Amino acid sequence: MEISCHTLIVGAGITGLTIARELIEEGVEDIVIIEKENSLGAHASGRNSGVLHAGIYYSTGTYKARFCVEGNQLMKEYCWENELTVKETGKVIVADESRQDALYELKKRADQSGAKSVIIDQKELGEIEPYAAPSEKALYSPNTAVINPKEILISIMEELNISGKVKFMFGTSFSGIRDSAIAITNQGTIRFEKFVNAAGSFADKVAHSFGVGSQYKVLPFKGTYKKLVKKRSYLVRGNIYSVPDLRNPFLGVDFTGAVDENVFMGPTAVPAFGREEYGFFDDLSIETLSILGRDIVLFFANEGFRAAAVSETKKYLNKYLLSEAKKLVPQIKLEDLRGTPKVGIRPQLVDWKSKELVMDFIVLKDGDSLHILNAISPAFTCSMAFAKHVVKEF
Repeated sequence: MEISCHTLIVGAGITGLTIARELIEEGVEDIVIIEKENSLGAHASGRNSGVLHAGIYYSTGTYKARFCVEGNQLMKEYCWENELTVKETGKVIVADESRQDALYELKKRADQSGAKSVIIDQKELGEIEPYAAPSEKALYSPNTAVINPKEILISIMEELNISGKVKFMFGTSFSGIRDSAIAITNQGTIRFEKFVNAAGSFADKVAHSFGVGSQYKVLPFKGTYKKLVKKRSYLVRGNIYSVPDLRNPFLGVDFTGAVDENVFMGPTAVPAFGREEYGFFDDLSIETLSILGRDIVLFFANEGFRAAAVSETKKYLNKYLLSEAKKLVPQIKLEDLRGTPKVGIRPQLVDWKSKELVMDFIVLKDGDSLHILNAISPAFTCSMAFAKHVVKEF
């Protein structure tokens, strides 16, 4: 079977869906979106923390810094207009004395990106989060919110279906390219005029099939969560975060009050053995050996990665995880934390030439193809603003 379309999008995550939405705004009327899974939200877009980030952490000039603030507002407006769940919780970022300089660096980054943030004292912190660890100074982000990611994905898909300009093909995986304008899939071939690679954790492989981005490789990190028992959920009103290690793109283990009133602690960022290894050893393949090899090379070549790998792996130990929790909420006890099936994979991109973790989204244009790599946190938050930008550039 061969079909044809104007624009072919690989990946029905939040990036692919919002780009399709913008393409329609620009007058494109014949879009096909292929998705290898049989439903939406099976991976990063449906497994993230549910936090709508405010734009605090990101270096000036990056895509993340440019589009997080606007993306936050656009996503809230979309939720309000479509009567979707959005809970404006705010967030506090606490720091002990040794991390106060990093706290002010975050404030500087927030100011540069236009994100609203306020340095607060211990009294003000206690009024916002009474059980947060005492901190001489903390950073308050009033625009941080929590949403239901799958609810948003379904709403956008319905909107695209109603337009009559988008065809979804689930259970359809991309396997290669022929003659620069024909995509090979397990359901046949698709002839296209324009191609958008929004394949998430497999975006590097799709780009490589076009001969672009060969220096970029994915290292997957597993994000696991604990949950506060219901009777102790009062310990966290909104979101309590620590100051992250700014050498790495991970935010660390934090407390998030979800839309369903549960309070989650996480995510971890433990090196994983596969791009979809949500359990233990459930995504082993020939690539596992390559992933382990990359982990070993980076462990010795990159100080920041080495520090993260050591500290994150320790979080499999309840005693260590509890000590991290107490840095944020001292009243937490081990019996307050329960295991949860909530788990995600962060497909972290590495520039193999420099042996550095890539801190920003990567946009590669090659003729009539566009490749979005490293669409990791805060990609969901940025998505609507980011999509406007890449479609105009495309």
